[in-house]
Amino acid sequence: MAKMKLTILIWEEDGVYVSRCPEIEVASCGDTPPEALDNIREAIDLYFTNARALGISCELEPILTSPHKFTSVIEVEG
Repeated sequence: MAKMKLTILIWEEDGVYVSRCPEIEVASCGDTPPEALDNIREAIDLYFTNARALGISCELEPILTSPHKFTSVIEVEG
């Protein structure tokens, strides 16, 4: 699989830092932001290892390797 740039969101929730990759719906956590980032990286590696074993990694590649990726932050009332 080609190199990918994935979005990682990290936020604090009840004293724990939650990390989430929205492109593949993988999440993890840690006691600090750097730990949460390390843990999500490990979770993503495991996700792709399993995807390759199940033969579904080729289905994900077009989505994750597109050169045209856009992210935006918007504010809404909630």
